[in-house]
Amino acid sequence: MSGQTHALPASTPTELSLANVQAVLARHIPLYRTHAPVYQLVLLQSLHTLWDPADQRVLDVGGGTGIIAQAIKDLFDVASVTSVDVADRFLTTLDIETRVYDGVKLPFGDASFDCVTLSNVLHHVPPAARRSLMRECARVTGNGAIYIKDHEVGSRLDHARLFILDALGNIPFGGMVEANYLTAVEWQQLADEVGYHIERCPTDRYRAGAFQQVFPNRLEVTMKLTRR
Repeated sequence: MSGQTHALPASTPTELSLANVQAVLARHIPLYRTHAPVYQLVLLQSLHTLWDPADQRVLDVGGGTGIIAQAIKDLFDVASVTSVDVADRFLTTLDIETRVYDGVKLPFGDASFDCVTLSNVLHHVPPAARRSLMRECARVTGNGAIYIKDHEVGSRLDHARLFILDALGNIPFGGMVEANYLTAVEWQQLADEVGYHIERCPTDRYRAGAFQQVFPNRLEVTMKLTRR
């Protein structure tokens, strides 16, 4: 039986203001001293809307520079955050634990964490490897929650739009551009294959005006996967 998708009401945590998200990011990336991190603010707010306060030990998979993991550590009420990736692009100013791993087996014991976060990661994972990665996430959390911020496509045009967005966002930081974006059906199939159901947070505040017309907000998706 397929897992159900539940739409949750939008919410804006008062503690996640543009000012304090910018303050966190600017300590590590000079760009954000003058550039308002609106995208990152909405990403963090969307994750926080779905967040279970019991999720205290956090593993961030595919962390890239580690800046989102650092922001979760600084702005969410959690005990610890660890970030892993297949390449060491972590900022040297972080005060979270970081590790490089082989992309196959997460270097942690069973149930070492309460939850996993994957922020704009799974579309860079080859489709054949996604199920095993999700199972690794389930293993290291003892079947705990998996929080996902990613993209969702409905057409070839959507793929082209997201390729441009990924290039703009990733190339300056040495991130991956090659990607295979998922449709709503593929997200549901992936959740079903690993025995999870999906809760979704509305993501309608990333872009506005003409930018939103070219890159619609419906391309963004934030989900919490929990065991059925």
